[in-house]
Amino acid sequence: MKKIGVIGLGNMGRGMAFSLQRGGYEVLGYDAQESTRTALAQQGLHCVDSIAALAPAVEMVVLSLPTSDIVEQVVEGEGGLLQHGAPGLVIVDTTTADPNSTRRLAARLQAAGMELVDAPVSGGPKGAATATMGMVIGGSAETVARIEPVLAVMSAKRVHVGPVGAGHVAKLLNNLVTGTHLLIAGEAARIAAAAGLDARQIFQGLAAGSANSKVIEVFYPTWIFNEAFDSGFTMKLMRKDLRLAMNLIEETRSTTPLAREAGRLWARSVEGLADAEDFNRIVNYIEH
Repeated sequence: MKKIGVIGLGNMGRGMAFSLQRGGYEVLGYDAQESTRTALAQQGLHCVDSIAALAPAVEMVVLSLPTSDIVEQVVEGEGGLLQHGAPGLVIVDTTTADPNSTRRLAARLQAAGMELVDAPVSGGPKGAATATMGMVIGGSAETVARIEPVLAVMSAKRVHVGPVGAGHVAKLLNNLVTGTHLLIAGEAARIAAAAGLDARQIFQGLAAGSANSKVIEVFYPTWIFNEAFDSGFTMKLMRKDLRLAMNLIEETRSTTPLAREAGRLWARSVEGLADAEDFNRIVNYIEH
């Protein structure tokens, strides 16, 4: 595969597109916003003005979109990939999406001779721009092996976790655990301050022990202690992901009292934290 399309050129998609371009691939980009296409074209990315122009010209399409609804529109909607993609096209969805939607789309694409791989990513805009992201991948072993050289140019670590839909399940669980870690870390910081101690020093101690996590080791020094709160990932997106995780809990009838409480707090946080705020601000949320 030498010709790759990227649909969705936001904070993550543009980074992946330029990483692929640096890796020697011929990249076509498309975004619904004309201003985004114009700006990125000026930076050297070949952008087209429709999915109809992109799909027939590439062998693989990477989707970087906010929600399953938008993914469905891009795949099934008028002028979408089902209409304009050729048999053999592989679609890699990096969106954090609803696994049920993913499986349904995969079946429709397979019937049309195309394949869907779900490969949601971690690492934020910086990871996308520097090709240091992590990917959890759902799809057939044969297809995942075939597109591995392309994925390797976009990411530093890839784990094939199962069939189509498994990548999105894994990503929802990742964000559920991360969201819960942020809540308890915020409480730990408040306890340390109430005890008259420096939370920065306390967290250095936690990072040296079994309580360590990306939240303790990376999120706090990078975005929270310095009050930068500029990770590039919003409260709105994380609340969406936690909502999908709660749906997964209901569907599987899992016994998850702690996860359910984390989901409830994230949902309630809309009262004090606007959608556009950085998701790390949840550490300061106190329910009233």
